[in-house]
Amino acid sequence: MSAAHWVYLLGLVVLIGTVVAKKNVIAPALIATFLTGWVYQGSVTTGLGAIFNAAIAGTRELLPIFIIIALVTAMLGAMRALGSDAIMIRPLRGLFRNGHISYVLLAVVTFLLSLAFWPTPVLPLIAAILLPAAVRAGLPLLGAALAIAIAGQGMALSSDYIMGVAPALSAEGADVPARLIADRATIIALIAGAVALAIVYLRDVRTKVRAPGDGDDIGSAASGFAQDPDSPEPSSGPIAGPGGQADGGAVATLSAPAATDVEAAPGRKALLIAVAVPALFAGLLVFMLLGRFTTVIPDIDEGLGAPLVGGTAALALVAIALISNRKRWLDDVGEHFTEGIGFSFRTMGMVIPVAGFVYIGLADYSAGILGLPEGAEAPAFLFDAVGAVQDHIPAAPAFAAFAMLIVGMLIGLDGNGWPGLPFTGSLASTLGDGTSDVATLAAIAQNGASWTGGGTLVIWSSLIVVAGLTGVSVMDLARRLFIPVVTGLVVATGIATVVLL
Repeated sequence: MSAAHWVYLLGLVVLIGTVVAKKNVIAPALIATFLTGWVYQGSVTTGLGAIFNAAIAGTRELLPIFIIIALVTAMLGAMRALGSDAIMIRPLRGLFRNGHISYVLLAVVTFLLSLAFWPTPVLPLIAAILLPAAVRAGLPLLGAALAIAIAGQGMALSSDYIMGVAPALSAEGADVPARLIADRATIIALIAGAVALAIVYLRDVRTKVRAPGDGDDIGSAASGFAQDPDSPEPSSGPIAGPGGQADGGAVATLSAPAATDVEAAPGRKALLIAVAVPALFAGLLVFMLLGRFTTVIPDIDEGLGAPLVGGTAALALVAIALISNRKRWLDDVGEHFTEGIGFSFRTMGMVIPVAGFVYIGLADYSAGILGLPEGAEAPAFLFDAVGAVQDHIPAAPAFAAFAMLIVGMLIGLDGNGWPGLPFTGSLASTLGDGTSDVATLAAIAQNGASWTGGGTLVIWSSLIVVAGLTGVSVMDLARRLFIPVVTGLVVATGIATVVLL
């Protein structure tokens, strides 16, 4: 543990404290990046360069997320311009009867789809079809975002029962069957998710459900911006308002569309698009399912889910614009795409410097950020710090279980969590030797890492996809998730200690 390690860890503490204090995190992230680079190399120029290089690294890693938000936002903006979004959700009104039922349905469907495809590829589908129906039924937009994050980024990703990538990574170090870890991780994830969903319902949904058709927008983030009456606190991030100016007090949500005339007499074009878009994405879903669970078509590479959805949304945007107005379709596509890109970076851009600082603590990125020569050993401040406490963890089952949870959550601060799973698996094997169940300890750490970095607790994770597609401030979303998620993980770990260890 060098001086640079301690500077980096102090920076992480300051960042987390700033988020809890509901302040903007950009300045602390920039300062912490500069100080880490300066102390590590002993050079002010290295510290200054680290700020720029970290921003580049953060942008490079987050750009796919930004683009998919922009493409789906652009497509839904084109639909809304024609009035197709209001027509599209009509058939779902029988299921989404009120906000309470919508909350449960949204969580269940998100969980099941995310189990099969991981959350990020299916979030645009949910935002395009299910989210408008749920919000129109009276579910607060913030409540919907929280349900999606807990069920997808939390429960489904931390268990990864169908895809099996996370359990396989944990098993590399634990030297136990991956399926055994997956079974225990799923039990822990379901308990943690149930607790978190219950807390969110009681705190953010139960008393804030509106009458069907009243309240927040039924479209997507492409619809614009409005003050969200359900946001617990004003957003502290630089969210742009309707005029394009920074509005530190407005939460990026959705303005209600004027859908009355469309509902009274829908045009043929609007009706065609309202039917074709869900059918298109349903066909894509079936295609992916066939590739995953049958031999009818070749299996789709696990990294192609999000690109397939994004590409489909892009072509749908072109088709909608062409059908809507053949004389202006070229201009319309450009306008909607530009609006989508602007919205994505305007609302999510604040995450880039924060992600850049976190990446400076990871060996895969630190060499480039610090400007180290090729072949030089890259520092891993975050993993080194976690490894330093390994020998001080008591082997008693209860201590070991909660220590694994904390270690997993620390590993998850990288905004992913999974690269550190072989390490937590190895640690579980050490602590579980003769005293505890190794698979359970590995599953606890896997949940801690996935819930944190997968993500529900850090804003530099895929949580920004949930925020971007729902229009809720990512800062507010992370803050409102903290108590439900941490409580759920503590309860689940306690039950696992009693029942599984």
